[in-house]
Amino acid sequence: MKNLAPALFKPRLIAPLLLALALPGLASAAEYTVQPAGSKLGFTSSFQGQAFDGSFSKWTAAISYDAAKLASSKFDVEVDLSSAKTGDNDRDSALPGADFFNVAKFPKAHFVTTGFRQNGAQVVADGNLTLRGVTKPISLNVSFKPQGTGATLDVTGSVKRLDFGVGGGEYADTSVIGAEVKVNAHLVLSAK
Repeated sequence: MKNLAPALFKPRLIAPLLLALALPGLASAAEYTVQPAGSKLGFTSSFQGQAFDGSFSKWTAAISYDAAKLASSKFDVEVDLSSAKTGDNDRDSALPGADFFNVAKFPKAHFVTTGFRQNGAQVVADGNLTLRGVTKPISLNVSFKPQGTGATLDVTGSVKRLDFGVGGGEYADTSVIGAEVKVNAHLVLSAK
C-alpha cells in the first residue's frame, strides 16, 4: 500500500484543507434591521427623589446577533441627543444645554460592543459608550427572542451620569439628580 502522508503535506493541498476547517468558525451572526414601529430607546432617572422616564426619538442601530455565535455578534448604536424627551418642558429644554448633554458640542452618543459573555443564563453585552466626548466601558443585559424571520431585542443597564459629565457643576448633587441613569431599549428586528 502506498503511503499517502507525503502527498497530504504538499502546500497546494494544505491550504484548501485549512480553509475548509476554518470556515465554520468564520460564520457571522445574523444581521437585522430595526423596525421603528414598536421600537424604543428609553431611560429612567430621578429628580428630587421622584423617578421620571424619558426616551430618544432619533437613533440608529446596526444589530448583528446570534446567541450561538456571540463572538461574531455586534451592536453599534448612535443616538441624536437633541431628541431626548421626558414630558417635562423645563427638563426637556435643559437636557440639550451645556450643563447636561451639550448637544452644540457633542450632538451624538455612541455605543459599540467589544464583546458578549454569558453570566449564568443572562447574556451581557460589554462595550464602550461615548457621551460628551468621554468614552467609558459599560455592560448591558441582553434578552433576544427570535420570532419568525425577525426577533425582539431588549437591553437594560445603567450609566453613572457624572462619569460622562452629564449634570456636573451645580447639578452634581446626586441627592437632587440621581447618580445612575437606567437605560432600556426594546427593538423590533427584521432579518436583512
